[in-house]
Amino acid sequence: MNLFGGTISSLENGLSYATLNQKTIANNIANVDTPNYKAKNVNFKNMLEEEKQSSISAYRTDNRHYDFSITQSTPGVSDIDNLRYRNNGNAVDMDEQQAKMAENQIYYNALIDRVNGKLNTLNTVIKGGR
Repeated sequence: MNLFGGTISSLENGLSYATLNQKTIANNIANVDTPNYKAKNVNFKNMLEEEKQSSISAYRTDNRHYDFSITQSTPGVSDIDNLRYRNNGNAVDMDEQQAKMAENQIYYNALIDRVNGKLNTLNTVIKGGR
């Protein structure tokens, strides 16, 4: 019997993705002046598309509900293609990286808030509603 269902596990996977994404973005920013450095990106969406056939689909109660899959893959990091390079061969766009970092921070904070909500609910249940 799984006490927490799949919610905590899914949130944990989301936090792992956000952490890897943050590290990748920070690495790109740190190498903004490194000659011939190619910016990296976390390709989580592409991996989900590839794994769609082998993953478990969620139960839908209505045809209007979105069909989604639950996978346990780890996102991969790859070079970003089709970038314009600066004179030194560097392919890091600082404005884009900072925007990605802000977006990722919002995503991470939302996941943390959801984990806290789940744990507070469990704490209330354990205390008997008091």
